[in-house]
Amino acid sequence: MAGMAEQTTTGGGRERFLADAAARGLDVEIVERLAARSLEEAADILGIRPADIVKSLVVKHKDGSFLFALVPGDRQISWPKLRALLGVNKLSLPAAETAFEATGYERGTITPLGSTRPWPVYADQTITGRRISMGAGEHGYSAFVDADALTAALGAVVADITEPG
Repeated sequence: MAGMAEQTTTGGGRERFLADAAARGLDVEIVERLAARSLEEAADILGIRPADIVKSLVVKHKDGSFLFALVPGDRQISWPKLRALLGVNKLSLPAAETAFEATGYERGTITPLGSTRPWPVYADQTITGRRISMGAGEHGYSAFVDADALTAALGAVVADITEPG
C-alpha cells in the first residue's frame, strides 16, 4: 500500500525527472526553492531573468494527442506559428486535470523529462545556446540544464514558435 501512495503523490515527480534525465545522459542540477506565485517571482528567487525560465506547456492536438512546447518565460506561444509548423488548424491548452493525466505532472511542475507519456517536444529557438531553468516534476524545485543538451536529449524540434509575451 505504501508504494501505491508514493506513486500518487507529487513526491514521485522529481524522481521520475531525475531518472529520465540520467537515462538520456543529461546533466541536470536540481535546486530547492521557495514557493513562487508567478514566473517572475520564481526568477527573482533563483536570481535569473524570466527569459531563463523555460515553461513546459502541454498542448492538445486536434487528434486528441498532446505535445510539449518549451517556451521562455518572457514569451508566449504563437498559435499561428505552431499550427503552421504542425500543419494543423486546431491546437489548445488543456485543463489542468487533462495536462496531469497526459503527463503525470501538476501545473507548475510539468516537464517532458519523466512524463508518464513521451509526447513530442517543440522548443522555441530562443532558448538555445544557454543554461536554462525549468520545472523539475515537483513543487518547490527547479532544474538547471544546458538548453542545447536538453533539446538534443529529447529529440525536440527547435523552431520559431513564440512571440513576445
